[in-house]
Amino acid sequence: MVLSRPLAGHDPSRRSALGLLGAVPLAAGDLLAAPGTAEASTGRIPKDLRPGGAFDRYVKELADKEQFSGTVMIAYRGRQVLARAYGWADKESKIPNKIDTIYALASTSKLFTGLAVVQLVQQGKLKFYDLVSKHLNGLPAAMAERITVHHLLTHTSGLGDARRPGEQPPPEKIHTSYEGQLADFWENLTTFELEFPPGTRKAYSSMGYTLLGELVAKVTGMSFQDYVRQNIFLPAGMKDSAYYTRRQWLADDRIAHPYMYQKDGTRVDAVRNLDKGSVYGDAGQGSNSARGWMGTGGGNGFSTAPDLVRFAVALQGGRLTSRPYTEVYVNGKISAKPLKEDTSGNSLRGETFQAYGPVAPIYNNQRIITHGGGAGGISTSWSFYLDMDWTAIVLSNYDLQSIEPIIALERSLVTGA
Repeated sequence: MVLSRPLAGHDPSRRSALGLLGAVPLAAGDLLAAPGTAEASTGRIPKDLRPGGAFDRYVKELADKEQFSGTVMIAYRGRQVLARAYGWADKESKIPNKIDTIYALASTSKLFTGLAVVQLVQQGKLKFYDLVSKHLNGLPAAMAERITVHHLLTHTSGLGDARRPGEQPPPEKIHTSYEGQLADFWENLTTFELEFPPGTRKAYSSMGYTLLGELVAKVTGMSFQDYVRQNIFLPAGMKDSAYYTRRQWLADDRIAHPYMYQKDGTRVDAVRNLDKGSVYGDAGQGSNSARGWMGTGGGNGFSTAPDLVRFAVALQGGRLTSRPYTEVYVNGKISAKPLKEDTSGNSLRGETFQAYGPVAPIYNNQRIITHGGGAGGISTSWSFYLDMDWTAIVLSNYDLQSIEPIIALERSLVTGA
């Protein structure tokens, strides 16, 4: 059962046949100041990141070509520099995407899972070197005897996201309750074989982060979703962020519907068409995260662009962990795969590391913590430039290929690469 996967570039063979997309005017939020603030007037804001600049023009160009639907936000020191929304949150009901539209995050919400675990370590309820089986029963012996909390956080547990090396995961089930969803997770887990001995390699694992969510629930005595709400969302002022159920996803017109690209060039509403899947899926039906009843530690929390800026501000301000444990959360633990070349063929400057939840690249000599997410009709990214006080949010209700060029341009313009 794959709930979400990391953002990965994918060029579809045909473009979708959607109508013209238009920008939605910005309504000022209670935290984020409008462009023209004191910071903008000091000249520290590159013109290409301001309204009408290169970044703004590029996103609009993609939207006009039907290659982007969603919300982008660039903030400096927690204050909005640029915010735009394009496309439809719900085409059937004619509801446009807005600056404060709520999006399913897919794997971007692993940021919250990792932070929840770090909070519990700070509270003395966990140790990073603890075997997961110290707190959770039901793990197969090969996992129970070897996998630590650190392994799960750094994707070095050996779980991966396939049942056996080279074997495809089983088709996703459509769940009508969270209890049934978790029962299916545990049933699948018992059939997994480790791809490698824990700690010897890195393989991205949504299954591992789902297990971390279960660990948080067991240690705290409350659901993972409630723990994150009370200990991350509320202290950070993230008023629209939650782990919504599929029923809420359908009923709440503030939440964007994912539109999955199909082989015939069309896009279908994932929440209303559970029998359909993404063309990027691994199983016969294709992936559709709406088949799960609710997001888990592995992915599919929901948030808005303004709330994700609030998350960065709260994290930096010490409202979510003490400063030493914030450093533990954001600092790279192991070297990850090298950064790819950009679209012009130039080698991207830096190296990527895995932190305890975020990915922690060094790009153009600047430290970044970031995470992307992708599933059928979902492409998301949160990036916080640690030493520059920039936050960049890209939230899309289109498939995986739609935002990688946006992230590449954002990173280049923010760091001056």
